[in-house]
Amino acid sequence: MPAIQTEGLTKRYGHDVYAVSDLSLTVEEGEVFGFLGPNGAGKSTTIDMLMDFVRPTSGSATILGYDAQREAEAIHSRVGILPDGYSLYHRLSGRKHIEYAIDLKASGDDPDEILARVGLDATAAARPAGTYSKGMSQRLALGMALVGDPEVLILDEPSSGLDPDGIRDVRELARAHADDGGTVFFSSHILSQVEAVCDRVGILSRGRLVAIDTIDGLRDAVGTGATIALTVDTPPTGVNLTDIPGITDVAVTDGVVRATCTEPSSKVELVDRVRAGGSSVLDIETRAASLEDLFSAYTRPTDERLAVEVDR
Repeated sequence: MPAIQTEGLTKRYGHDVYAVSDLSLTVEEGEVFGFLGPNGAGKSTTIDMLMDFVRPTSGSATILGYDAQREAEAIHSRVGILPDGYSLYHRLSGRKHIEYAIDLKASGDDPDEILARVGLDATAAARPAGTYSKGMSQRLALGMALVGDPEVLILDEPSSGLDPDGIRDVRELARAHADDGGTVFFSSHILSQVEAVCDRVGILSRGRLVAIDTIDGLRDAVGTGATIALTVDTPPTGVNLTDIPGITDVAVTDGVVRATCTEPSSKVELVDRVRAGGSSVLDIETRAASLEDLFSAYTRPTDERLAVEVDR
């Protein structure tokens, strides 16, 4: 049974404004699934429909086999959510927030254990939430989401306001939750966070899902390849570096030969050609296409394969 499944999920405002359009995806149990897209792509609207905070115009959604519209109560008891744009009770202490979440879910959690997991000590937990920084508030909201050991954990922009230590903690909590058999739906526009923790990634652009795969699978599909940089003593002369199969975007600047390699074996040929041009290769650096490179390739509007426009 999939942890999350949508079929043709659509949210339209008026006649022609689509927040989400024809979204069909499956998130398996036990995986950390990255839901990636720029601000305004429709990520939060999708989560709102999964949790029945917003009703879809058409299509369907299920979580753990429960229908998002007809069985929302069953879903809420099994899901922990860190929403984007949440509110805290300013006069209540951090500990009271966790105790409230425990009572709401009728769980047997220890509030101090939850607070320790998200990095809030006893002194901070005793303070009113209205005195918290953005990062402390984010940690508290994450703690509330973890109450009851939810089967599905939905994190909407979880690193917002966090320092590097907090961001690392979120990644570790997400990975540990999946390793223990839970499912994490990790929605973010921070590419490095998604790349660091997620098993698979779905890319949302203008309300439409334009790609879904592992990061390696996305690299293979889009053909972005790897970048190679050769540091040389002098620029090569008398050789053609642009007709090597699997080599594109060759540039020679400031004593460095840079190129994109879509075939691993082409790197050797490039090095041989550079040496044949009278250059000594002083250093070699290669870098696989990052998620940022892939995101750009999948969402740029000039890409005719994916130029599906949704009126906003």
